[in-house]
Amino acid sequence: VTNLWAHRGLIRLIVTRDLTVRYKRSTLGIWWTLLNPLLTTGVMWIVFGNFFRFEMDSDIPYVVYLLSGILLIMYFGQAVIASGSAIVNSAGILTKVYVPPEVFSVSAAIAAAVNFMISLAILLVIQIVLGVGVPWTVIFVPIPVLAMLGLTAGLGLLIAAAAVHFFDVLDLTGVAVQLISYLTPTFYPISFVPVHYQWIINLNPLYSYLTVFRELVYGNAGAEPWMWAYMLVSAVVVLIVGVYVFSRSWRQLVVLL
Repeated sequence: VTNLWAHRGLIRLIVTRDLTVRYKRSTLGIWWTLLNPLLTTGVMWIVFGNFFRFEMDSDIPYVVYLLSGILLIMYFGQAVIASGSAIVNSAGILTKVYVPPEVFSVSAAIAAAVNFMISLAILLVIQIVLGVGVPWTVIFVPIPVLAMLGLTAGLGLLIAAAAVHFFDVLDLTGVAVQLISYLTPTFYPISFVPVHYQWIINLNPLYSYLTVFRELVYGNAGAEPWMWAYMLVSAVVVLIVGVYVFSRSWRQLVVLL
C-alpha cells in the first residue's frame, strides 16, 4: 500500500497509457467501449430473449438485465487477465529500472475499472429509453466497482506471481474466467437454476457483486444484506491475500523475469 501511494503518479500515468493505447489503433476509438458490450448484448438478446425465453423474476426488460450482467462480467474478465499478465508484459521495464512490480498489476485493474465506468453510460441511456429510469441509488454504484477493483487486483497479483513461474497460468485464467461467468446469472435468472443447485451460484462471489450492482443501477434485483457482506469481505480478503503473497515473492519474480 505504501509503495502504491508513493508511486501514485506513475500509476496515473500507466492507467492513462493503457487507456490511450487500447484505442489508439482503433478507428472507433473510445466508442468501442460502448459498442463492444452492446454488440454482445444484441447477439445474446436475440438468442436468449427470443429463441430461449427465460421467465424473469421482475418486470425489468430482459435487455437491461442482460446488458448489466455483461458489463460487470466484462469488467471482471478484463481486469483479472490484464492485471495477471501485467508483470510478464512489463518484464522489459522491471529488469532495467526499479519500479515496484505491483504498480503494473494494480494499474491494469484500475484501467479496467475506468473502462467499465465509461461503458456504464450506455446502460443508463437504455434504461431511460425503455422507461426503467435511473434511480437515485445509482450514486452508490462506485461501491461495487471499488469492491470489484479490490477483488480483481488481489486475484491479479496472485496470478502474476504464478505466471512468472508458469506462463500457462494466463491461459488457464482465461478459461477460468469464462467458466465463472457461466456460473453467474448474467443472461439467466437464478430461478432458472434448480433449487438444489442454487447453492453453487450463491458461493460464486460474482453473484453478490452483480446482484448488488443491479440493485443500485436499476433496482428490483433483490440484493440481500448477506450479498453486501459477501461482496465487501471477499474483496478485502482477496486483496490482502494477493498483496501478502506478492510481497513475499516479488524479489524472486524480478530475478526470474
